[in-house]
Amino acid sequence: MNEPLSPTLNRNNLLLEVSELFKYFPIKEGLFSRTIGQVRAVDGVTFSIRRGETLGLVGESGCGKSTVGRTVLKLMNPTSGKIKLGDRDITHLNRAQMRPLRREMQLIFQDPFSSLNPRMTAGAIVGEPLALHDAGSRTQSRERVIEVFERVGLRPEQVADFPHQFSGGQRQRIGIARALVLGPSLIVGDEPVSALDVSIQAQVINLLMKLQDEFDLAYLFIAHDLAVVKHISHRVAVMYLGRIVELADKAALFRSPLHPYTKALLSAVPLPNPAAKRKERIVLAGDVPSPITPPSGCHFHERCPYVMERCKSEPPILLEKTSGHWVACHLDN
Repeated sequence: MNEPLSPTLNRNNLLLEVSELFKYFPIKEGLFSRTIGQVRAVDGVTFSIRRGETLGLVGESGCGKSTVGRTVLKLMNPTSGKIKLGDRDITHLNRAQMRPLRREMQLIFQDPFSSLNPRMTAGAIVGEPLALHDAGSRTQSRERVIEVFERVGLRPEQVADFPHQFSGGQRQRIGIARALVLGPSLIVGDEPVSALDVSIQAQVINLLMKLQDEFDLAYLFIAHDLAVVKHISHRVAVMYLGRIVELADKAALFRSPLHPYTKALLSAVPLPNPAAKRKERIVLAGDVPSPITPPSGCHFHERCPYVMERCKSEPPILLEKTSGHWVACHLDN
């Protein structure tokens, strides 16, 4: 039997390394909160990110993308697995031990309005991480906030305005500024543009790419919009029901997807030119199974048009089919 291989990169310039990450949530009932089951939100995920790189994490709603992001940031503890930031294993660090590392790892939320305190000015929101980490005097903090405001395309005088005085795109720029103010190495974007108008999405995506070039930022970019992921990512990981089923360079994945689920996802992407010839749309049977009782073997086998007997009992291992192109599928194995 093949030993599991890890789709990790050359250790040179490696920033984040996640190995066999599991996150299960207990289901409780009754007066004494007896555990009656588990939600298998993340079911053995492995990936790496270089400094200055964007890894896009895509999949349907409920597949575990956001849970991966929050677990990687240690906003929730993993059930098992390993998380390394640089050369440091952070898997079992407690809240106090994680505190100095928070400067290195930041989060951009999906909803740019509900993630901002309506009672605080924009400047106070962006400057709050500086105060929490005692990063300079009041004057230094104000100068840093103004500097970051200008970096994200906001005017210095807007530090005194409240969130309701900004448009949706401007509010997300505040969220980006808040994530940027401590000078992190890694930013997790949890659907950071999905709540914005399409016309504003491009502006925010281009801003993120510009900031990445300026500060050598690494992004874990979580999204369900493949067109957005294709624009911003260097590599793309496709998730299905808690597992990564395919991981490859962006160009290779969009040109030659190998997993049946990835092929179905890409067949549904609208073409910019309606007159252009496209591949036949792949319509999958049934619905996504529950993460409480996922199918045995390959989680995708109940919907896969190429299902074989071994798919029903043997979980496929993520293997490198071509250079840098990993897929978890029994086809052609």
